[in-house]
Amino acid sequence: MVKKKAVGYTISAVANKYQIHPQTLRTYEREGLLRPARTPGNRRVYRGKDLQRLEFILTLTRELGVNLAGVEVVLNMREKMMKMYEEEES
Repeated sequence: MVKKKAVGYTISAVANKYQIHPQTLRTYEREGLLRPARTPGNRRVYRGKDLQRLEFILTLTRELGVNLAGVEVVLNMREKMMKMYEEEES
């Protein structure tokens, strides 16, 4: 059996790229706002969708001043709208 290497970014690489503290990313995960994949060694791996979601979260918090509770509401509404749109398209 061949083990696949996890492809993505580490928590430190993402923190550096977006100029945030790694603890902020951990907080977002603890609050359920981000769900990065995990390696077999239990390290976080951030992929494209995670980074897009993080960019949306940072836009809400940095540019619009939304707190984490508000971010959660907006993300939940966004997901519901996307599901409704997908159902309508099929």
